[in-house]
This record gives sequence, structure tokens and C-alpha cells, in this order.
Amino acid sequence: MAGRGRLAGKRAFISGAGGGIGAATAIKFAAEGAAVAAVDLKAEGLAATLGEIEAAGGSAVALTGDIADPVRCESLMSEAAGALGGLDVLFNNAGVLLPGDDGPVETPLEVWEKTLRVDLTGVFLACKYGIPHLERAGGGSVVNTASLVALVGSAYPQIAYTAAKGGVLAMTREMAVQYGRKGIRFNAICPGPVGTPLVKAFLSDEAAWNARRPFMPMGRIAEPSEIAGLVAFLASDEASYITGAAYPIDGGISAAYVIKDD
Repeated sequence: MAGRGRLAGKRAFISGAGGGIGAATAIKFAAEGAAVAAVDLKAEGLAATLGEIEAAGGSAVALTGDIADPVRCESLMSEAAGALGGLDVLFNNAGVLLPGDDGPVETPLEVWEKTLRVDLTGVFLACKYGIPHLERAGGGSVVNTASLVALVGSAYPQIAYTAAKGGVLAMTREMAVQYGRKGIRFNAICPGPVGTPLVKAFLSDEAAWNARRPFMPMGRIAEPSEIAGLVAFLASDEASYITGAAYPIDGGISAAYVIKDD
């Protein structure tokens, strides 16, 4: 696998790689020939991700730490660059959606602050400490995970998450403008519901699923591997003229007015 594929020779930092979209993307990147630094707060999920990559003949290292901690985030970037010989790609994907995240009146201040610390400040820090490594490499690609709710309001309130993801999208655009002439591209993905364990557990409740399904033109949620395919494209040289863009990947939810269920 190593040395083949559209990401051959790329060295990628992927946060939130212990499960869900991050794990699927780490596996996809390795399959496309990239050397991967898989990063997560907990080691358990990383072991499974690395096991799958290595079983397929890919190349990856596992690093644990909190990307929202500025000291640890800076050291994670240095460790990843040291292990891989530099960095060409950042996929800033780690995030949380906390219990208690509701409307502006109902959401506790501590839920608001922790959500913004991880989902927005964490992305800022990863860019702050990751961009110098991309500059040393002569350029690269940064993909930030925003959300469908960065583009449209949610009928089911999650005000802290929505605000954080909106900030990620705005920040991505501004960095794209700032670094365009330095050969560093910045793009944001805006997923709708994805079949992570958390979402699957929530939608296993028949009432919760039935309330949401009529608004899904494709009638299903995404698989993490489907999101990983878009990230791999944006990280690759095939996307060499794409920067400052927001990519909805939501099965048509943001295009729908009302969908009548079958």
C-alpha cells in the first residue's frame, strides 16, 4: 500500500482518529498511500485504527493528547512531524457534542465553554501549531470539520455546537485567504448526520429516527467512510485549485424544503 494512491508521499495529521470520521479517514489516507499520525484523546480507539491500517500494509503512528490544550497541541504537532519527517496535510476533526447543549436559555455556561474550547479553539490551535510545519514543507492542505449546522439552523437546538462549527467555517475561509499565496489550502467539510456510535445510539430510538427521516432525501445517515472520501479528495493534488470552500456532505438535507416520507 505504501507509496501508491493519490496521497502517496503525503504526511498527514488526523485528530479524532480513535473512531467515527477520524478513524475512517486515517484508514482511507493510509490506503491512498499517506503516512498518518493518528491523534486522539484516548488510546483505546487508536489501537483499533492502527491495527486496521497495519493489517492492510499501511503506515501510521498513534499519538494521544488533548488538541484543545495549547501546550499539548504544539507538542503533538512536533511529535507528528518528527515521526513522519514533516507534515503536508492537517485534518482537524476532533470535536464534541455534549449533553445539555440546547437553546441559548437552557444550555449551561460550562457546556457552552467546553464545546467552544474543543470544537473551535482546538481547531484554531491545530492550525496555529500545524501551519508552520506545512510552510516548511512548501505548502499543503488543511481540512477542518465544520457541520451542516454551520450552514443552516438546526430544528433541534444545539447552540454551542452550532456556534463552534460556524466559527470553524468562518476561520477556514479567512485562513484560505491569508495563506493562498503560500501554497496552503484550507477547506471545510459540513457533514450531516453520520453513523458514528453516538449518533447510531441516539437514532436507535424509533421516535427520534422517525422525527428526522422525513427531512433526509436519501432516507439514511452517512457512513464515516463516505465522509473520508471527501476529505481524501480535498487533501490530494486533485483539489489543487480548491480553497476557502465549504462542502456540504449531508445526503441533500440542506437542499430540501420538506420531504414527504414514504
